[in-house]
Amino acid sequence: MAASGTPMLFLPPRPPLALPAAGALVIGRSRSCELTLTSPDASRRHAEIVPEPDGFLIRDLGSTNGTYVNGQRIEQQRLASGDRIEIGGDLLTFCQVDPALDSPDTDVEKARTQLMERPALGQCITGDLAEIPPFAVLQILEMGRKTGVLEVDAEAPGRLWLVDGAPVHAQTKTQHGFDAAVTIANAASGRFSFEPSRAAPERTIQATVTELLLEASRQLDEAS
Repeated sequence: MAASGTPMLFLPPRPPLALPAAGALVIGRSRSCELTLTSPDASRRHAEIVPEPDGFLIRDLGSTNGTYVNGQRIEQQRLASGDRIEIGGDLLTFCQVDPALDSPDTDVEKARTQLMERPALGQCITGDLAEIPPFAVLQILEMGRKTGVLEVDAEAPGRLWLVDGAPVHAQTKTQHGFDAAVTIANAASGRFSFEPSRAAPERTIQATVTELLLEASRQLDEAS
């Protein structure tokens, strides 16, 4: 992912939040905040993210319980794509998103008629799961109503097909369907690629991205 991509915050299952190019985005429990949290451990005005010429800076606003980036308490710190921000009981992820990934498909019907054709060279989008984790990729694909296949090259490699942003089929070496999709959503490291307009071999999933991410989060919580 290029550092010049669209800056976004992710807090599943909420929709992704694009950061403003000017002005601070305040995070906290107060309804006046641009991002309101429900965690009782978050202060009313807990932290803010502000744009700078060379990136985005997160700054703690004198909160009671502190602001953490990748497990370290900070007063202020410049953000890098993939950084995990812990505020109270909420875990946010900052990502720089390739604009081609979240832009909506402008001609869905044309894409449907070309599902069996390989897209032209250069249309495949790739990235590092350390910079943009699977849950963020899936939310972006849903938001952009993308049709194609997401391939994850991780500890448990797999493929997840989507139609208009909704998951329809997934495969790993040992799983298929919803269980395989959950495994892909929980991949911790590796690479991903998205190839648009690739037809799924079958339909095995009847669930939304939100339902998928909720189950993936539940399984992670149980494992920990």
